Amino acid sequence: MAAAPMLDSTFGVDKLTYEIFSILENKFLFGYEDQKLFVSGKQEIPVETLKSGENVSGKVRILSIDGGGATDGILAGKSLVHLEAYLRKKSGNTDARISDYFDVVAGTGTGGILAALLFTRGKDGRSMFTADEALRFLIDNRRKISHSSPAGAFRRIFRSSNKVEKLFRRTFGDSTLKDTVKPALIPCYDLSTRAPFLFSRADALETDGYDFKMREICAATSADPTVMSAVEMRSVDQKTSILAVDGGVAMNNPTAAAITHVLNNKHEFPFCDGVEDLLVVSLGNGESDSGSRKPKLSAAEFVTVAGEGASDMVDQSVSMAFNHAGTSNYVRIQTTGFDVGKFLKNSKSAEEKGEVLLGIAEEMLKHKNVESILFRGKKIIQNTNSEKLDWFAGELIKEHERRKTSILPTVIFKQAVSPRTSSATVSTESSY
Repeated sequence: MAAAPMLDSTFGVDKLTYEIFSILENKFLFGYEDQKLFVSGKQEIPVETLKSGENVSGKVRILSIDGGGATDGILAGKSLVHLEAYLRKKSGNTDARISDYFDVVAGTGTGGILAALLFTRGKDGRSMFTADEALRFLIDNRRKISHSSPAGAFRRIFRSSNKVEKLFRRTFGDSTLKDTVKPALIPCYDLSTRAPFLFSRADALETDGYDFKMREICAATSADPTVMSAVEMRSVDQKTSILAVDGGVAMNNPTAAAITHVLNNKHEFPFCDGVEDLLVVSLGNGESDSGSRKPKLSAAEFVTVAGEGASDMVDQSVSMAFNHAGTSNYVRIQTTGFDVGKFLKNSKSAEEKGEVLLGIAEEMLKHKNVESILFRGKKIIQNTNSEKLDWFAGELIKEHERRKTSILPTVIFKQAVSPRTSSATVSTESSY
């Protein structure tokens, strides 16, 4: 085969050249076909586009959701409801869902449960839950899921093998990691290997040894690490075993893991070379009241504080990476200073506590956002959390519309040939 001709670097198309040949490679290795790119085997990218050197491949959209935090996941849930409502209003699609506007989701603890609810495929082929339905799920089942439930230690141990198991079984049935509509990443901590374990849809599509049932994944990522409530689980083919506790032990804020996954997964995200090719929103769940000082911390309180500190470090590092790249495509939603315990003290029932937390989350969205600076803490910025979400929703819609007329696909999702086989094909959808 003759060597491909070199293109003049003054056209600014070095990256585009690489992208074209990557597409050609996918065509022959994976059976890729796209009439926008190929007609009778010839690529038809306009000369104007080549000369402009513009990034025609678009941006990969990442949703990251922290572990429970002070609001047991309800701040993140409320943020998603706000985001989905804005997307519906501005797009004109009253049935738009969070999963329609993101390419990757990562979630820890209750954030992992939210990710599973919003991205697991339902009977109609779309995601099982809307954002509003997912938030209601957290509120209605908070006592079964939350580590901060007033139940004693024995009841908290028992809940892992009883009530929560039944809840997740009823919700997800036999759905596995392969059955998510988009790539999903949900961490846990494996006590048997003393190391973090990341449940990944991409890995599950490669082999059943990394495919697990969604009901067990949700139980694993939210298993209370302060009591003996580890979840024993096996992969679909029974070859991989895990003794799992809460993913927040090692990865309370999974944003960095999601970014790393995208940048290194060239099969599904072939044109994503750096943070400038990303749109990322990271949802926190409120931090403990910084004004509360105790000489001694319980095991549960220590885990909470450690998780919050780890989340802040990830946020600061990611913020620094985006700032150095000269892009503002990263948004973090988080608040501090709310004494949640004070608000919950007078609430008697679990239902009342859930509604109080929902009210707190609504107030948190009205507060001005904080911006992290690596090794220099945080500073208050002028925009509120809700305003930041509105801006980000606008960017998601722009990317959504851009893909309808794009020349190159931003993502090339792998899809399972059948729900229970390990073989996979490449989906050529442009994901809009």
